[in-house]
Amino acid sequence: MSITVPADSINNESAVAALALFRTECATRGLALSFAIADAGGNIVLSYRTDGAQLGSFQLAQDKAYTAVAFQNPTSAWAESSTPGNPDWGIALTLGGKVTVIAGGVPLFVSGKLVGAIGVSGTKAAIDEVIATSIASQIGCEVHP
Repeated sequence: MSITVPADSINNESAVAALALFRTECATRGLALSFAIADAGGNIVLSYRTDGAQLGSFQLAQDKAYTAVAFQNPTSAWAESSTPGNPDWGIALTLGGKVTVIAGGVPLFVSGKLVGAIGVSGTKAAIDEVIATSIASQIGCEVHP
């Protein structure tokens, strides 16, 4: 499958293509997960919950995508620094509670420009991130500028 992500922002076509890759990942791994993809402005373009996925994973996938766009970093970037006593403690309470420091959200860059983000949720956070990163790569995006 050849996918071209626009150089300015994720669009519906690229979001639907990413969803197809996500569904294949879930089927291959035997996992029930949720997926969200946001444009460069942090607006959710597409959100999807597979049958049997945890109810809370749906909103969390959206929050992971939003956080990755808002800070232009994978959500895992704050896992350690946001624990009590560290410099980013409390970051998850910002932006109306939409920020999460749980791995599984990755920004999407094309030629160094932020075009959106992917959020995956529903299994171990490290696996969520592996899946999100894999999909990003398959649609021709990088997760670091």
